[in-house]
Amino acid sequence: MALEKVFVNVNPQSTLLLGQARGTAICAAVLHGLPVAEYSALQVKQAVVGNGHAHKEQVQEMVRRLLKLAGNPSPDAADALACAICHAHGGQGLGGLATAGFRVRRGRLLRGPG
Repeated sequence: MALEKVFVNVNPQSTLLLGQARGTAICAAVLHGLPVAEYSALQVKQAVVGNGHAHKEQVQEMVRRLLKLAGNPSPDAADALACAICHAHGGQGLGGLATAGFRVRRGRLLRGPG
């Protein structure tokens, strides 16, 4: 399972709710034995658009093109699909391997030696 890393939002209530939703998703994945990988927004944008500082519209367009969709997905759907595309390509752009230097512990992908 791939997730985008948490960012600090200006609205503390939204940040708290996002953290609770992420925690629930991570727990469900771990309980089912799925490894969890997290990517920063910069990594996701770099992998999909080729520019870590791309705008949402650029991400939407590239997701549409890469997945051969009839139209642009909504911004939230594009973010989720972009994260999945990033993960499918190893997290480091098209064809890179991001798992070198990582280990799995209780279903989570972690940096560093075991």
